[in-house]
Amino acid sequence: MACDEAKPLHAGPEDGWHGIVAPGSRFAPESGRYHLYIGYFCPFAHRVNLVRVLKKLDSAIDISVVKAYPKGEKGWSFPGAKGPDDTYEGSTPDKLFGSKYLHEVYFRADKDYKGKYSVPLLWDTKEDTAVNNESLEMLRWLQTGFNEVLPEGSPERNLDLYPEHLRAKIDEVAKWMTRDLNSGVYKAGFARDQAAYEKGVIPVFAALNQLELLIHKNSGPYVLGKDLTELDILAYATAIRFDAVYVQHFKCNLGTIRGNYPVIHEWLKNLYWNVDGFRETTNFKHIKENYTKSHHDINPLSITPLGPYPDIESSVNLDFNRIKPGAISHPAVLQYQQTLSNV
Repeated sequence: MACDEAKPLHAGPEDGWHGIVAPGSRFAPESGRYHLYIGYFCPFAHRVNLVRVLKKLDSAIDISVVKAYPKGEKGWSFPGAKGPDDTYEGSTPDKLFGSKYLHEVYFRADKDYKGKYSVPLLWDTKEDTAVNNESLEMLRWLQTGFNEVLPEGSPERNLDLYPEHLRAKIDEVAKWMTRDLNSGVYKAGFARDQAAYEKGVIPVFAALNQLELLIHKNSGPYVLGKDLTELDILAYATAIRFDAVYVQHFKCNLGTIRGNYPVIHEWLKNLYWNVDGFRETTNFKHIKENYTKSHHDINPLSITPLGPYPDIESSVNLDFNRIKPGAISHPAVLQYQQTLSNV
């Protein structure tokens, strides 16, 4: 999964890179060798960058950040693409090549590339080529691929978001979470007719209903209880964007997280305010302006709503057992929820 808002300049089938950084492999772990291209707006790039920060790989893997908008046929751009006055707070130049557009980086790796110019993209400066542009793959191997460059015995080296004793449960939940929540908001938001919209939006709230119960059952502060796992990363990247853009922009308005899901709300606030890495990798300006100013068929006037305000509320209640779980009780939502795994 990746964020790609541009049509390829050369028509053709999708393509991409699926390399893995690991000791003894072609792409060996080395500090400073790799460079990550991201957009702060993109939930898929967000989860990769979040693991990078959680693992304290900030200095080992530098980043270049594309502008949140505008979207065009040439794809995501870097500041200065349209001249010296073309700036955007929080974005950066292409630190490796000084490219104007992200597609230029893709064509460095393959001049005949026919896929989409998406973020995230990991680049190998040693071999001057792309390593990987699939976020779920990077989410998994970034957890261990660079361990040998981290201090032995350090918390970040020992951080494992896919621990052996929880793998079966993570796999079970991730299946419906990625399908119905992470991808579901896009299925609803980009629907071209009423039937497709309803087919897309119902699973979104069924998944949120299920997530609410799951966090409550495990007593927090994380999805599966005391261990921070991949599920928290997957859910956070969507949940932090939900009230800010998905409710209004993607018509996911059967409810809001802050108004209808008290357990998810406290889980989300705790990650944002209390767990290093989550707030630092979240940029609401990029998030709000990308969606509202890039999808002209959905929002033709490119007006960005001021709300919700504040972007995320403060004060966190970690006594999850005392919170009564919420739910959206739409009949179709409840019916679909029954098809999901048992909490």
